[in-house]
Amino acid sequence: MTNRTLMSLLLIAPLAVLPAGHAAAADFIVRHAVVVDGTGAPARRVDVRVADGRIAAIGELAPQRGEQVVDARGLVLAPGFIDTHSHHDRGLDSQLDALPVTSQGVTTIVIGQDGFSQEPIADLFRRYDATPAAINIASYAGHNSLREKVMGVDASHAATPAQLQAMRQLLAADMKAGALGLSTGLEYDSGLYSTRAEVLALADAVAPYGGRYISHMRSEDRKVWDALDELLTIGREAKIPVQVSHAKLAMTDWWGQADRFLGMLDKARAEGVDATLDVYPYDSWHSELIVLWPERDFGNRATAEFVLKHLSPANGLRLSQFKPEPDLVGKSVADIARLRGTDDADTVMALIRESEAARSTAQVISRSMDERDIARFIAWPQANICSDGSLDGLHPRGYGTFPRVLRMYVREKKTLTLEQAVHKMTGLAAQHMSLHDRGQIRVGAAADLVLFDPRTVADRATYEKPHELSIGIARVWVNGIVVLVDGKATGAHPGQVLRRQEAG
Repeated sequence: MTNRTLMSLLLIAPLAVLPAGHAAAADFIVRHAVVVDGTGAPARRVDVRVADGRIAAIGELAPQRGEQVVDARGLVLAPGFIDTHSHHDRGLDSQLDALPVTSQGVTTIVIGQDGFSQEPIADLFRRYDATPAAINIASYAGHNSLREKVMGVDASHAATPAQLQAMRQLLAADMKAGALGLSTGLEYDSGLYSTRAEVLALADAVAPYGGRYISHMRSEDRKVWDALDELLTIGREAKIPVQVSHAKLAMTDWWGQADRFLGMLDKARAEGVDATLDVYPYDSWHSELIVLWPERDFGNRATAEFVLKHLSPANGLRLSQFKPEPDLVGKSVADIARLRGTDDADTVMALIRESEAARSTAQVISRSMDERDIARFIAWPQANICSDGSLDGLHPRGYGTFPRVLRMYVREKKTLTLEQAVHKMTGLAAQHMSLHDRGQIRVGAAADLVLFDPRTVADRATYEKPHELSIGIARVWVNGIVVLVDGKATGAHPGQVLRRQEAG
């Protein structure tokens, strides 16, 4: 179905004003919505009944006695969006409403990313079961966290056989507790020092449990092709699904080569490797400044000059956290160089030196990607959407990712139809995470739902104002309980731990 056909369905009736309703659990029926069910199928005008937290019926339905009725004329009803790479768990215990998440239409976040997880996973899940938030969580087990637990602070080397065996045992316990699989962050300490054989041995350990592998690859710039080959080799040899985290080509030399990247994935898929990716709709990443120095040769001026010429220009590399001099946050390396009267290369090396001396990490937002590549990644049939965002970060992706896709790539650029975009945020994301009862509007599925206006839904967060809430999301339900109405939290916290499920 084209976007124009969909809009004609919506224009049959004016936008309805929804009553605030109550946060308590109740059986209800959503009437007169245009339903985009998460499978990629054409939108259709049907009613949806929810009972006991699950979808009970779909079709032309009459309200039952005492049943709450939501009149959704002029709105789209979709499955709740699933953020397959999220850091929104940081601080979630003090922000249980998770408003930056629910205001995007997101009902489930997948954490334990980039090789870092709360260990053991069983303790994390017990805490969340005892004090749930407004959203569901699922988690990977993090390679770096396993290394830290086994190897301690001195982990800047490959694991010994005994250390590897200890990690495998911890990982098996995490899998039994319901972890989705193994995540790696191979640009970060201490995963940086692991061998390919070490990572493969851990990937092998999740295979008997039906686990998956998701990776912030060993390189997203200089050696991206070798890094992608490593991920695909792991999928091929461990015989498990593999996913590229926040796919990007973060080096100017590779801009415009998204088809080469996707071609490697397509070739592997044709050979039987279940290879996928997630991606966010921004041209900047947010991470530690030191990841741009894979050899950790921070005093090497030639490396600094290479970084600024090929990876991130001085005026596109902006501090988001800097403990030695907090007033510099928000300024670019070029700004700081002018303030200090030093050149760009000396300045960026000094920032690392100063943060290391303060036993802290300089965080940066780096404009390093090309829009053409982002669009190609988003359009790839096996790409789902992620935010890589957080509740209090200075990158707008934490507040705006999902509405931004609907605004930019559906409504404005028409890169995707609405059905395709919703599929990437729901059914496909659930498939990529092995969440078998989420991501679709079908009888028996969990009632994670979002009601939104496709004509107005939009992100408002910017790099200057990263904490502006998105608009156009009318209502969000998690496990059948309403958690957001017209941009405001209801105070309900019905989120659940979503443990790994075997395919049914």
